Amino acid sequence: MMRRPSGVLNFELPASELPRRIWFHGARWGMLVALALLTYLLYPVAGGFDVPLIEPGNVSPVDVVAPFEFKVRKSAAEIAREAGALAATVRPIYEYRAANLDSVLVQIDSVFAAFAASGSAGELGAAARRYGVRLSPEEAEYLLSPSRQAAFRRALVRMAREYLVRGVPASGAMEFELSPEVVIRRGGSERVVHRDSVLSFQRYLAARTAVHPAPNSSMGDQVFVKLIHGLFRPTLVPNVIETEALRAELRASVDSVKDVVQANERIVAAHEVVSPEAYDRLLALRNELARQNQGRSGTPAEMIGQVLSNGLILSIFWLLLMLYRRETYSDLKQMALVALLCAITVAGAFVNYRILFKTSAPELIPIPFAAMLLTILISGRVAMFAAMVLAVLLGSQAVYGGQNAFFIALIGGVSGALSVRTIRRRSQLLSASVVVLAGFSAAALSLALRFDWPLGDVVESIGLGAVNAGGSAALTMLALPIFERLSGTTTELTLLELSDPSHPLLRRLASEAPGTYAHSIAMANLCEAACNAIGANGLLARVGCYYHDIGKIRKPQFFVENQAPGMNPHDKLKPEVSAAIIRNHVKDGLALADEHNLPEVVKAFIPEHHGTLEISYFLDRARSRNGAEEIPAELFRYPGPKPRSVETAVTMLADGVEAAIRVLDDPTPQKVRDVIDHIFQQRISSGQLAEAPLTLAQLERVKEEFVRVLSGMYHNRIDYPVSSGGITSEWEAAAGETRSR
Repeated sequence: MMRRPSGVLNFELPASELPRRIWFHGARWGMLVALALLTYLLYPVAGGFDVPLIEPGNVSPVDVVAPFEFKVRKSAAEIAREAGALAATVRPIYEYRAANLDSVLVQIDSVFAAFAASGSAGELGAAARRYGVRLSPEEAEYLLSPSRQAAFRRALVRMAREYLVRGVPASGAMEFELSPEVVIRRGGSERVVHRDSVLSFQRYLAARTAVHPAPNSSMGDQVFVKLIHGLFRPTLVPNVIETEALRAELRASVDSVKDVVQANERIVAAHEVVSPEAYDRLLALRNELARQNQGRSGTPAEMIGQVLSNGLILSIFWLLLMLYRRETYSDLKQMALVALLCAITVAGAFVNYRILFKTSAPELIPIPFAAMLLTILISGRVAMFAAMVLAVLLGSQAVYGGQNAFFIALIGGVSGALSVRTIRRRSQLLSASVVVLAGFSAAALSLALRFDWPLGDVVESIGLGAVNAGGSAALTMLALPIFERLSGTTTELTLLELSDPSHPLLRRLASEAPGTYAHSIAMANLCEAACNAIGANGLLARVGCYYHDIGKIRKPQFFVENQAPGMNPHDKLKPEVSAAIIRNHVKDGLALADEHNLPEVVKAFIPEHHGTLEISYFLDRARSRNGAEEIPAELFRYPGPKPRSVETAVTMLADGVEAAIRVLDDPTPQKVRDVIDHIFQQRISSGQLAEAPLTLAQLERVKEEFVRVLSGMYHNRIDYPVSSGGITSEWEAAAGETRSR
């Protein structure tokens, strides 16, 4: 039965619940307010300027006079537009290559010589493939005739000599040229011709009808088209280097300054309609004030407005968590982690801008660092959305103002969220830094192509992105243990550390309770395979199995897997005492887990793998001993709780199955399957899986995985000869006779 998460809004609360709910949500939204205030305190210049920014077409309420001389620069879009228009005026240069025509004629002779030497359709098809012509078996059979070969050869030679000699470019080359005219260089001279007058490849292909060797045959036309395609070489080749050099020269000639405003020059008068030109001047003055940090922090109303703007941007993320990520919103530690990482990102960007690098380059906003940590500690989806919101929040500040800054910060942050899934090796963070660098590089390249950035700016942007990528990965590795402890989250790195056999608890388990240790290892293999098969956390299942029975360290001799044959201390105890010893290994295990600071997700395996099952062996002994006397069932039942996760539920099933399989004399695959079915049915009918999020389909998949693994563990072996160290039935008989003597 599904329970309502504690973070879900409920408008039908009793009056006594209202204060608790106000505190519940107030604590979480209070973090947002604090974060919005921090952003304003670090970037107060965005609060307002003496310069109003009035949209074109509106009436200015005040006179605006330039306090100093400044330049009105063209926008990136305007520069790109002008550069594109100039570049489009360049006539592309094409050079005639007579050698390509000679190559086509030579290749025609070669391919038809190979056809003539072919004795079957298969040989002819193979010969055609060597020259880049792929013929179907039917087409090869059609072309096997010597007379047809001669006709097709003559037609191809005629196509080359009559049409290819004029100059034909590669398919699609002319269609994508921007200029209506092109320059054709041929024989040391060049001439300007209209683009449409050049014989394109499509028109060259259409000209085959004039020389077609089999105009009335569909098969013949298919063969002819394939031969033309396969044997074609363009005789007009674009000189890309020279053409692009001319275009780059024109692009570089675009002046980035649109206007220069003199000091004390009026930009717009009071009660005057703001023109587009005046708006550009107002915007340029506002940006210049932001750059020089000469703007004032604003009036109280402007300050409140800026804090409110920051809060509204952040509230998008908070609402996402509250409505669609309730487990995170309900956990105050995780919400504090989210707020802290956002605050570190805002403060880190400020430190880079004012102290370390002293530049407002958006590539240095440390959103990838926060995104990596959020991906590892919470989820990739949360990290990606956080990266987007932080990019909007910081990209909208005056110091970073502009769509380019927002775009770069967004791509870099999202790359950080995508760069990691789970961390099991340090080298994965190196790979993550490469992914983030690729994101920053792609952003810089796209902006450079759109707005024709100079090469130096592109290199600088990529270099700063590399600093952010490497720094984010290094800081993530250093900060991960701290944030893991603060948030109460257990990462796969921690699980890998706990899986080390040299861990003190595992060393004690191996030396003091070797049977239990072997049982735990077998269960770990079984559970990891099953959990991986159904999409659960196989590593968590493995580590949980390692520690699920650590309580048996206290009294290992009272558990059958650690007992020598014929020695059972329970034979001298009352059933109630024996059951108490067995039941107390759960309590002892939890005490040892607390003593060694095991994570909560690992500790959960200790009580949940038994759930509230009965200790049936000693319960039956008590009933047979006491007769009709009432037996308190709670004395013969594990304390629970029942499994509440997929991993602990699979561990409960594996614990029963692995123990039951050990008592089989001949564990054939069918017997193994029967035991598994019995254990599964028993656990389900007793209600032990009622709180575990397992579907019937997943249970069936777990069964199949158990059968596969256990059948491999208990398969029959052949008898190897004694001479090679084998243990045969004859050896066992001889050994028995020796012992009897």
